[in-house]
Amino acid sequence: MASLTTSVNPHSTCSLHRNFHSRIAAFNYNYCPNSANEPSSCCLTPKAIVQNSSRTNSGSTAARFTVRSAATKPAKSPAEEDWSIKRKYLLEKKVRSVEVKEALRLQKENNFVILDVRPEAEFKEAHPPGAINVQVYRLIKEWTPWDIARRAAFAFFGIFQGTEENPDFMQSVESKIEKKAKIIVACSSGGTMKPSQSLPEGQQSRSLIAAYLLVLNGYSNVYHLEGGLNTWFKEGLPAASEDSG
Repeated sequence: MASLTTSVNPHSTCSLHRNFHSRIAAFNYNYCPNSANEPSSCCLTPKAIVQNSSRTNSGSTAARFTVRSAATKPAKSPAEEDWSIKRKYLLEKKVRSVEVKEALRLQKENNFVILDVRPEAEFKEAHPPGAINVQVYRLIKEWTPWDIARRAAFAFFGIFQGTEENPDFMQSVESKIEKKAKIIVACSSGGTMKPSQSLPEGQQSRSLIAAYLLVLNGYSNVYHLEGGLNTWFKEGLPAASEDSG
């Protein structure tokens, strides 16, 4: 929350009166990366409340008011649901994880579709042959007050390529993949639904978020690539690339 307290003489004809003072009282952001290995999929939520008070030269309070920042966060989308809620739903819908070699076999022998939800630039650099790319997150495009605040929040953490949820994700998927298709969703790190001592609810990732969106929208044969495409490439499985031009 960022809080700005100002003192202004209301009788001055200039808003930039010489007695104007401003002080940053607090400044912090909610920082919730979806995966420690995927900084581009993190979500930063800046919050701001501005409080202003005016005093005369005699020291008496002339006016006091509170202005809430115009950078108001839009309503929560399904992708922004708590991971515990998403994980529970994925398990209820029997979304299971497959290792990379099993994923390759299923693609070759059982006509499974590999849906690569990484950014387009990463997909072009290297991807499993035959994979379909629909990015679940994209670079922030707009310049609304909220988008400017998010850019500033990313920059605060040293991230200058901030991303946002792709609002066209499901529409793009539905235009490319039938609802009855068998889909393996893949991203870089993969994440996991498996509990461990350090991660009792597993680890969220872009591919698990995408899988959640798919089952919410009627896809019933959804799988998740355990270990992600980092493991796929590390194990020397087939890879294709596309010219950037």
